[in-house]
Amino acid sequence: MKHRRLGRTGLKVSEICLGTMTFAGQCDEATSHRILDVATDSGVTFLDTADAYPIPPDPDTAGQTEEVIGRWLSRQGQRDRFVVATKCRLRVGHGANDQGLSRRHIMAACEASLRRLRTDTIDLYQSHMPDPETPIEETLGAFDDLVRSGKVRYVGCSNYPAWQLGLALGVSERRGWARYDCVQPRYNVLYREIENELLPLCRDQGVGVIIYNPLAGGLLSGKHRGDAPPQPGTRFTLGISGELYRERYWQAQQFEAVASLNDVCNVHAVSLATVSVAWVLEQQGISAAIVGASRPEQLTETLAASTFSLNDELRAACEAVWWTLPRRPAVR
Repeated sequence: MKHRRLGRTGLKVSEICLGTMTFAGQCDEATSHRILDVATDSGVTFLDTADAYPIPPDPDTAGQTEEVIGRWLSRQGQRDRFVVATKCRLRVGHGANDQGLSRRHIMAACEASLRRLRTDTIDLYQSHMPDPETPIEETLGAFDDLVRSGKVRYVGCSNYPAWQLGLALGVSERRGWARYDCVQPRYNVLYREIENELLPLCRDQGVGVIIYNPLAGGLLSGKHRGDAPPQPGTRFTLGISGELYRERYWQAQQFEAVASLNDVCNVHAVSLATVSVAWVLEQQGISAAIVGASRPEQLTETLAASTFSLNDELRAACEAVWWTLPRRPAVR
């Protein structure tokens, strides 16, 4: 497993990051621990979670994924081997202040995540998405205090458009605060909007880029069919999260593009999932790609991307897909 720098920082992360939103939801604790074992035995040292997981997010189940990871980390007894990333922002309780990026919520959420993860320090603490009701100065000031206290080592953000990341970087620069050293956007061969503004900004400013949805919610695994409803238990059927994923990807043009790309992969006797993740990792400025699983065996094809090199025909096929799809209004 190769490791890369996280943006301009000195922190090294495995280029495959294990996403954990399925833990305590789509898979039980024993299965979750086996997934962690398989990933880390293959060299993965970067783990990504959030206080709102498992999906679909629900205040009554929030934090359960972190608890599963915390028990695994405690069992391992090798906390320093791993870079552990988590997030705050989404609703994790029923009170008025149990969500958002206010100082009050960030501080409380951090303490709760530290407790559930059974660790003294969070390596990477990220805002899950922007909070239009909280001034950016309040959010960044709270993150800076967490870094200075030693409870957090680096801070980042997820689902931020380029203009909001740029604004945050400017505020941190003026105030001398810890800045967002990475961003976590959606990116894959079917969705490349970040190439317009966000990726150029990150390359220029040395901001790490951690990709989620490199398999388009599983569509690029090739297991879904457009002429049938989503299989129960998959990401496309899980409550509000399922609605979001169907809006993103469940269209005839997407299925046609996947089928075309899969045909090329079959000619070269390589998995579509492997090619899709390898294409993401090949793009300039990418620090890591997040892959997840609900069963350990699902990791075989995605982990293989770390050692797979695209040939010219596969690369051209991946590049062509995006331009065959109709432009649609951006969704999260």
